[in-house]
Amino acid sequence: MSSEDRQEENRFRRSPTGPAVAAPRTPASQTSPPPPQPQPPRHKRHFWSIAIFILMVSGVCIRAYRDLSQPDAWDYWKDQYVSPSLASQVIDTLNLDASVKGRRALFVSGTIGPAAANWFRDRLDQANLVPGDIVLLASPGGDLAQATIMGEIIRQRGLATAVGSADASGRVKPAYCASACVMVYAGGKTRFGVLGSALGVHRFVTTRPVDDPVAEAQRISGAVLGYMTKMGVSSAIVEAMSETREIRWLSPKQALAMNLVTDPLGNP
Repeated sequence: MSSEDRQEENRFRRSPTGPAVAAPRTPASQTSPPPPQPQPPRHKRHFWSIAIFILMVSGVCIRAYRDLSQPDAWDYWKDQYVSPSLASQVIDTLNLDASVKGRRALFVSGTIGPAAANWFRDRLDQANLVPGDIVLLASPGGDLAQATIMGEIIRQRGLATAVGSADASGRVKPAYCASACVMVYAGGKTRFGVLGSALGVHRFVTTRPVDDPVAEAQRISGAVLGYMTKMGVSSAIVEAMSETREIRWLSPKQALAMNLVTDPLGNP
């Protein structure tokens, strides 16, 4: 290459524009992010959250209103959640007499209300009774259907029943069990007869309006007979019930003859 050519090349390299060079590439990590998606205004999101919450609350309130609008619904809710008509006490060492002593028991007293069966099941679970333990009863009666369920629960768990109350030492004192309470008592696998305690029966009638009172009375009698027969009680008890609407107190001999009491303890 001649000296003139070298000088021309040097002038080109020193030119302000310089040689044509491709623009540098931008690294992939430095590429521009995609434009953000448009978001709904904050106040609209709050509106829909509030609307959904109101709909959920309305659904619950509507169901509650429908439940409470049913006959006797408020009585059930009150008995279940507000003021149960029954009361209970766990007795660690119940002494019925010299032959039956040191048993664990649940003492149940009061009127059998419209939610008594659920209440009773919960109290049994809390008491941790095992088969052979005792449900001690003192009640004037109450709801027939609930009493029947309570008796079924007692039988399913293999518990015994007795009528009476207990003092601090666990010694049983006489009491009475009448009307629907007798249905609960009949659920016992063993039914102790406490000296001085009383069992009272009468004819069950419905308190709600029905088209045919006679047919309803027959239906109730049939249901009671079926239940008592299942529990091993003589049908003679239904005959005793049908004789009067007033309480008829059974003597110890009558209760034993009907097989309502299975273990008379100290009774003659």
